[in-house]
Amino acid sequence: MELNENADIDTSQVEDRRGSGGGGGGFGGLPVGGGGLVGIIITLVLVVVGGYFGVNQLGGDDSGGGDNTNISQSCSQEGATKQLECRNVLYINSIQAYWSKATPQYFGTQYQPAKTVIFSQRVNTGCGAADSGVGPFYCPADNNVYIDLTFYDVLAQQLGAPGEFAQPYVLAHEYGHHIQDITGTEAKMRRAQQGASESKQNALSVKLELQADCYAGVWAKAATETTDTKGQKIFTSLTQQDIDEGIQAAGQIGDDVLQKRSGNPVNPAEFTHGTAAQRQQSFGKGYDTGTPESCATAF
Repeated sequence: MELNENADIDTSQVEDRRGSGGGGGGFGGLPVGGGGLVGIIITLVLVVVGGYFGVNQLGGDDSGGGDNTNISQSCSQEGATKQLECRNVLYINSIQAYWSKATPQYFGTQYQPAKTVIFSQRVNTGCGAADSGVGPFYCPADNNVYIDLTFYDVLAQQLGAPGEFAQPYVLAHEYGHHIQDITGTEAKMRRAQQGASESKQNALSVKLELQADCYAGVWAKAATETTDTKGQKIFTSLTQQDIDEGIQAAGQIGDDVLQKRSGNPVNPAEFTHGTAAQRQQSFGKGYDTGTPESCATAF
């Protein structure tokens, strides 16, 4: 995978809250609830509520307070694509460039841009307070994606997904949830969950998460065609090895794999994101077809 060193890095699509004081340090106080909320304490890698990545459905207030001065300066310098934060901004630029065209084309509605909030340790969101232990998530209450970039170290060193393309896969999955929010799919799923048994609610959550994986694959298929605000390509190359790294990452955060990793027996009734095989297949289907229509699911 190669990024275009001359691509314009649009940092207006992110909000940098690192160092803004999101409220205390450490990994305590995990939010509880939400059909797709990540539930692994990073320092212990113990399964608590679900699997990695998802939708945070808690209530709460978004404190805001980001300051993009440093990241904007860093990403405007020569060699910026070698910096982790700047590469991730470009991934976000590419994902949103794709969906800005695909959303009206395939869903008949305009794309609504969503910012990615980069935070450190803790953050207040429209879905409630969260810490780094919950991993990346999308909050439909404020239409933001949230990530502590140190999560990638956990993904590589503790979860067995060291490939660089695992990073844009993570972001593309979360923006898949944004597409579900825009198109009303997420709301349909929540309505279907009302009054249902816990196992049925979990099964519906799995369908939502697998669709987000499929959407991530759809974006990956088109990634090398996405361009910056000046029309320059964002990716200069994307290989099968890169796609394999995305598929590997999807497998490493399957519910069955995470339950085994925690030392617990595999219990399908508690799955909220899908098995490793399901997640890999969903990403692969999106990539192979290259169309959001292939990701359709009913609630």
